[in-house]
Amino acid sequence: MPGGDQEPGRYYVGVDVGTGSVRAALVDQRGTLLAFADQAINKWEPQFNHHEQSSEDIWAACCIVTKKVVQGIDLNQIRGLGFDATCSLVVLDKQFRPLPVNHEGDSHRNIIMWLDHRAVSQVHRINNTKHSVLQYVGGVMSVEMQAPKLLWLKENLRETCWDKAGHFFDLPDFLSWKATGVTARSLCSLVCKWTYSAEKGWDDSFWKMIGLEDFVSDNYSKIGNQVLPPGASLGNGLTPEAARDLGLPAGIAVAASLIDAHAGGLGVIGTDVRGHGLACEGQPVTSRLAVICGTSSCHMGISKDPIFVPGVWGPYFSAMVPGFWLNEGGQSVTGKLIDHMVQGHAAFPELQARATARCQSIYAYLNSHLDLIKEAQPVGFLTVDLHVWPDFHGNRSPLADLTLKGMVTGLKLSQDLDDLAILYLATVQAIAFGTRFIIEAMEAAGHSISTLFLCGGLSKNPLFVQMHADITGMPVVLSQEVESVLVGAAILGACASGDFTSVQEAMARMSKVGRVVFPRLEDKRYYDKKYQVFLKLVEHQKEYAAIMKGD
Repeated sequence: MPGGDQEPGRYYVGVDVGTGSVRAALVDQRGTLLAFADQAINKWEPQFNHHEQSSEDIWAACCIVTKKVVQGIDLNQIRGLGFDATCSLVVLDKQFRPLPVNHEGDSHRNIIMWLDHRAVSQVHRINNTKHSVLQYVGGVMSVEMQAPKLLWLKENLRETCWDKAGHFFDLPDFLSWKATGVTARSLCSLVCKWTYSAEKGWDDSFWKMIGLEDFVSDNYSKIGNQVLPPGASLGNGLTPEAARDLGLPAGIAVAASLIDAHAGGLGVIGTDVRGHGLACEGQPVTSRLAVICGTSSCHMGISKDPIFVPGVWGPYFSAMVPGFWLNEGGQSVTGKLIDHMVQGHAAFPELQARATARCQSIYAYLNSHLDLIKEAQPVGFLTVDLHVWPDFHGNRSPLADLTLKGMVTGLKLSQDLDDLAILYLATVQAIAFGTRFIIEAMEAAGHSISTLFLCGGLSKNPLFVQMHADITGMPVVLSQEVESVLVGAAILGACASGDFTSVQEAMARMSKVGRVVFPRLEDKRYYDKKYQVFLKLVEHQKEYAAIMKGD
């Protein structure tokens, strides 16, 4: 364990539940990761657009990883525990036992995952109400939020699930309940995914209007009527039972949780940037955009006053950084789309074989292959006649249109490794153009953004990072600790422990710049032209749809 401080080390455990795995880290007061562990979790897709998980399976994985990261540590030095997770919906009965969210009646599968799109009909009806709460989700509610999923359960699984349900948790809140026995919800989850207002609370008229008046009549006990800001200490800390499960000391502070992307935002947006020649050094924190990019991507911008951005979620008060309004843009699939494009290509088996022979990941191999074939031109110019529109799972921001589809133009008859590499490059560029599209919408509404702060799995890919810098024309800051989401979770635990006076202090002390990637401004004209094509693609797609719907 690193020494250096005169006082004995103070450590925090961060637990991050992603789409496919649970990860944990032991983090010190300077934000340094001292130990890391991960554990895969199960996912089920019983039918198209139905995605399910198990809360018991996820908690078991949490226990495995936390025990690993504290091995050999003096447990008395562990001061706090913080959780983040995907905004998936956990359903339990009145005795806190799992209930089935599926037609098969399998109660083990009691979570509707964040990316589940079963509630399309329900979200259309909710959006048709034009209720005032919708102005806080960019004007249009996403099928990935909780209200449409709850309505789907009431309409489709009345007897086996809805009537028996005692508790509907966002997954981050389920984890903090499991650790403390406290059913209080995090302001982050309720404000961002459940239509709760930090200032006014629940809006009875909304739930009545959409047919979920049940919640109003029982004073919202099933979805949360005690709400705490992220990082607040819960109850009496870790219960003896949870302490045994997790291998941690009973009674340590447990924090009110965050959604995973918001933990990433917390882990990077407050970074001390002095000495790196960045414009944002002399600007308020509101000039920074945190982009958390993994299976999907989230774009987190904060402001002192509420800014309403059409097609972008929020403004949410204090949902990530206390005292600031949050706007959250997003792309529903990014990492998943890159995998889809690469793995579905005819040259994928050859790519796998070559990458394995070189002991490289397939993406490291593709990046080096692009450098090989680019010759004298910049690598990005290889896609001069290949263009991708990336909404293979609909558009979350800024168009908020889940009917949109993916598009590729410029395909040839050849299917060799060069073609695969260039299609991969065009897909990465399309995701970066999507980020530029979101930034332009946020700036048109009143945000002023000068610097990107990237974290998450895709931020480890140098091509992905450089393309975001080149295409947005903004410098990209990468954290010293690549696992920024886990640092964010640990920051919560540190706040709950009382070791820092505020979330802002913990952010500044525990987040550090690792590397800055500047845009190649000499390539700007090329990317401006490609961006014009990018916008034409969606314009054309809408025209095609109109033609096909016409008489």
